[in-house]
Amino acid sequence: MNDLTISNIERQNVLNNNYALQAIQENLDVEGLRYHGELLFTTKMVADFYGVDERTIKRYVQEHGDELRANGYFLSEGNSLKELKLHFVGDINVPKFTRQLGIFTFRAFLNIGMLLTESEKAKQLRTRILDIVIATINGRAGGGTKYINWRDRDYLPTAIKSES
Repeated sequence: MNDLTISNIERQNVLNNNYALQAIQENLDVEGLRYHGELLFTTKMVADFYGVDERTIKRYVQEHGDELRANGYFLSEGNSLKELKLHFVGDINVPKFTRQLGIFTFRAFLNIGMLLTESEKAKQLRTRILDIVIATINGRAGGGTKYINWRDRDYLPTAIKSES
């Protein structure tokens, strides 16, 4: 796999694999907010987890907004924000007169971790994600990683050699 911080295709390959996402969520010890059966994170929670400033997260949201929105990032405002604040009284530190709040789903939370280059914790998370994805593919493929690199230009000669 290529570097997740560079390749949008590689990030989407991981984020679109529901089996891997489930395994990642089970193996990571992240504290989020459970809301309607989904794990959610505020911008502050994401910044605290990755050990960066909230402004860094907001800058990444501006630069990669389309990708993050496609993976579940959204702005909660109006009645949905009011409902969130009522549901999580005391759990989220949101000023009373906040008009909108950036919310990350678990996919968007992982996506921002794949993008962050300033965070050592994000680097560790990327390594762990790749390990979990490979283990998941390995398990789903029946215990062998023989076909993982089929896009590799040397795949066919190597596969023929390994068969014989």
